[in-house]
Amino acid sequence: MFGADKGTADRLDGKDLVIGIVQARFNQGVTNALAKACWDELLARGVNEKDIEHVQVPGALEVPVALQAMAEKGGYDALVALGCIIRGETYHFELVANESAAGVTRVALDYQLPIANAILTTENIEQALARQADKGRDAALVAIEMANLLEDIG
Repeated sequence: MFGADKGTADRLDGKDLVIGIVQARFNQGVTNALAKACWDELLARGVNEKDIEHVQVPGALEVPVALQAMAEKGGYDALVALGCIIRGETYHFELVANESAAGVTRVALDYQLPIANAILTTENIEQALARQADKGRDAALVAIEMANLLEDIG
């Protein structure tokens, strides 16, 4: 029935949630800004600082394996993937972008665990810089909303 669903605002309460963050270090200036925006939003939404586990990996291709290790460990309500892939002159951009996204999705589906994918894929550094704060906040909101949604469905 349309309208019977819990409202979005109700699902944006992070109290009592445990969130894992995997941050790629490659393009670290951008990924640090993504992480700060994500942390700030999680805390603003009521997630307790002690309930956020944040790990770093070398690059975007390593993000899925760290997410998988966290999913296997258990205890998380949602995970967040942070990274930045900037197009270069070779096919490497497509390989990293496609494979990291596929890996993130596979972990989410295999473990039925929400993962907010904020691995930026941009044409240049200017696009990455323009998106870093908004996408970090968005990742926090997606993680919280989906964790609460799956709990409601549960």
